Amino acid sequence: MSDSMFLTPEQLVELTDRRQSASQVRILREMGIEHKVRADRRVMVLREHVKEQFGSRKAKESAPVEAFNWSAA
Repeated sequence: MSDSMFLTPEQLVELTDRRQSASQVRILREMGIEHKVRADRRVMVLREHVKEQFGSRKAKESAPVEAFNWSAA
């Protein structure tokens, strides 16, 4: 498993069962999963948010993730 703070593109496909970013965004909205879309249309999802949404105790008990400065990206 990756140590990245974001899901990999492959993990995003596995989560949404969709390959196109617009379809992934629609599914993520339906699932209530927060996400951001980069200028290159890549969908970004925080790994910890997904764990929390799916009820992971470890995610709930871990220290809060520092806010990512999207304006700097």
